Amino acid sequence: MTDKSEWEGRVGRSWAEEWRRTDRSFTGLTDMLLARASAQPFRRALDIGCGAGEIALALARGHAGAEVVGVDVSAELIAVANERSGYLGNVFFRHGDAAQWQLHGYAPDLLVSRHGVMFFDDPVAAFGHLARIAAPGARLVFSCFRAIAENPWAERIAALLPADVLVPSDPLTPGPFSLADRSQVEGILHEAGWLDIGLEPVDFAFVLGSGEDPVEDALGYTTRIGPAARGARMLADEERARFIARLRRFLSNNLDESMIALPGGAWIVTARAADRARAPAT
Repeated sequence: MTDKSEWEGRVGRSWAEEWRRTDRSFTGLTDMLLARASAQPFRRALDIGCGAGEIALALARGHAGAEVVGVDVSAELIAVANERSGYLGNVFFRHGDAAQWQLHGYAPDLLVSRHGVMFFDDPVAAFGHLARIAAPGARLVFSCFRAIAENPWAERIAALLPADVLVPSDPLTPGPFSLADRSQVEGILHEAGWLDIGLEPVDFAFVLGSGEDPVEDALGYTTRIGPAARGARMLADEERARFIARLRRFLSNNLDESMIALPGGAWIVTARAADRARAPAT
């Protein structure tokens, strides 16, 4: 489980430090998500759980006439996003919980997220809030992981941990695979008031390592970010050393020239807000 408090603390700090490798790992998915988000014109966009800002920044660069706001619970990630925004005058980053955040007079007609919506404590309430602050007919476009069995980059690495350390993903609690089930996602969005719900399965290469020493690059990344990182921190020194040795062998066996990448499986989820005047946000 990864909840809001962790994103406000240790997890948020780790992701803020690792934003370059994280953006790299999602490259293939990012291109597909941006294509879906940009398929129709928009005036105001809200990037939910914007992290270090890659999606918001790309939308702002590609749509100069639009206003883009990114929101994240991690102050460290927002600081990175602000540093990256540079000269762009149509993108703004705000520290806050998207499940409750609102800005007076700002009604987005595009709500987008790259893997930032799986950590809501109460997803129905969170998506309901987002529907209420959205413009009539607004589009929702987000990505989330499918089941861990469809994400070998996570499943196979986590399997290298001792059996008593590996904690199975609970679909009823916040975490990277909490929105893996199609029917569950459809039910959440329907109950929250979204219409025309669609889930498109997409596969992409999840990049773990590259550069001069892809194995050590991937080793550093996977022991800081992802399902094995938490388990590795729980190990005693001797057991952790054995895990690191197993992980290094696994990564070496998956080295392809100058890159290590394993299959990743995600949903790109789309929905539409009701064509009506917005109800007051709660």
